[in-house]
Amino acid sequence: MTHTETASRPTPPRPNPHRTPLRRALAFVRNTWRGLTSMRTALVLLFLLALAALPGALLPQWDLNAEKTRSYITEHGWWGQLLDRLQLFDVYSSVWFSAVYLLLMVSLIGCLVPRTGDYVRAMRAGPVRTPRNLSRLPHHMRTEVAAAPDDVVATARRRLRGWRVAERTEADGARTLSAERGYLRETGNLVFHFGMLGIVIAFAGGALYSYEGQVIVHADGQEFCNSGIFAYDSFNPGLRVDGTGLTPFCVRVDDFEPTYTDAGQPISYDADIRYQSGADLESGTWREHHLEVNEPLRTEGDRVYLLGHGYAPTFTVTWPDGESRTQTIQWRPTDQTTLLSQGATKFDPPGITDAEVRRDNQLAVTGLFAPTAALHGNILTSAFPNLTDPAAAVDVMRGDLGIDSGQPQSIFEIDQSMVDSGRLERVARENLRVGESVTLDDGTRVSFDGVRRWVSLQVSHDPTQGWMLGFAIAMFVGLGASLAVKRRRFWVRVTPAGDAGNDLRRSVVELGGLARTDQAGYGEEFSALARDVLDRTPRERKAP
Repeated sequence: MTHTETASRPTPPRPNPHRTPLRRALAFVRNTWRGLTSMRTALVLLFLLALAALPGALLPQWDLNAEKTRSYITEHGWWGQLLDRLQLFDVYSSVWFSAVYLLLMVSLIGCLVPRTGDYVRAMRAGPVRTPRNLSRLPHHMRTEVAAAPDDVVATARRRLRGWRVAERTEADGARTLSAERGYLRETGNLVFHFGMLGIVIAFAGGALYSYEGQVIVHADGQEFCNSGIFAYDSFNPGLRVDGTGLTPFCVRVDDFEPTYTDAGQPISYDADIRYQSGADLESGTWREHHLEVNEPLRTEGDRVYLLGHGYAPTFTVTWPDGESRTQTIQWRPTDQTTLLSQGATKFDPPGITDAEVRRDNQLAVTGLFAPTAALHGNILTSAFPNLTDPAAAVDVMRGDLGIDSGQPQSIFEIDQSMVDSGRLERVARENLRVGESVTLDDGTRVSFDGVRRWVSLQVSHDPTQGWMLGFAIAMFVGLGASLAVKRRRFWVRVTPAGDAGNDLRRSVVELGGLARTDQAGYGEEFSALARDVLDRTPRERKAP
């Protein structure tokens, strides 16, 4: 190899002794933190949070309706199971939703803290000094007036009342005024983002300390008391709610009346209720209230909503020995248009002490209930949701209902496994109207005695609701201020003219203006300010 070839070979880069692995790691952490705490990242995370919440509105959720969620997964097969593994049926407690939520909180806090510090420092610093060359500004004017500098400055200060003004004297003797207004724009911006952060924190607080429960109450004077989880049909507690410290109150549903169009569409649901809360519980005082959909009863920080209604048929079973049992159990609507309902009313035989014999003789009245009966042959359906011609298509099942097994069981259906195993058999099938009955092979008589209405109530407790409202109002006020208020600056430099040719005192006035944000119309405002400063300055006259 020649000397020339050796010299032409590129020299390998020398390692930088300052780029140690620790320094590179610190630089990576610093750059990541800067990217995370930028306002752009916060807005992206807010958008992602809104997208992440969409499945919670579009898909059934385990904590709101477990039965509907289970049916959805069964109906959609592998697709439903995949969505379940991805936690799309439990969105608000999922890992990915929580991760986006926490990142948004960190981003907002990391962004707002330094911005607040910069804002406070800017407020304390006052308006910036007058630029040396005002002619470079978008708005500029220079003229000579027959007035002393003191008079020009005094006029300018009067005209700029309401602006933040700083007066200074430059080295060449020129007098300057630096004026700025529109600080509320940045104030509104910070209020908006702090309101957003407050909503995020309040939402998290609501997830910790709120609870929501649903309960079915018969509209015949039946009472419901908010005394514990056991009083509800379904209950969704916050992470810090154990169900022992619920707000005490009681509700009694006296009557319920729905209103429908001729086509069966609901117009209104009206429930007459009475309630007790606070000191009323000790005095036994009941207060009347008219409950409607979307107009909840608010008491002791809780809200009681009217969700819907249905029917509870009354059946009486009379055994051959003359003993009877009567039950009124709510049945679940399967068609929300006509309120065709399905359910199961279960009976234990009286006077039987032997457990095995009792289990073999339990009865269940299952089937369909129609508030307005319409028969297609022997098939019962409902033609209208209101209670005009009630009828029930019942299957009477006898055998082991499985209610003694200790396993929870739905009140709306029987245990199908008992039917499949042959331990529960159908012994009668009949269409019944009110007052009619069916007699079983052993002489037991099952009669359809009537029907009652039931209403579905929802109790919601959220101690952060007031905070959420306050933060939402702060967001709108801050957003309005940040959009309506404009930052602008105005400078005045007054220099003695130094004209010795006459005895008038004259001044050279130079004006400049700058809008801190894109603002149409600041040219007109600048012209009006300049005209007021120049035209209102007192003129000095020549001495006689």
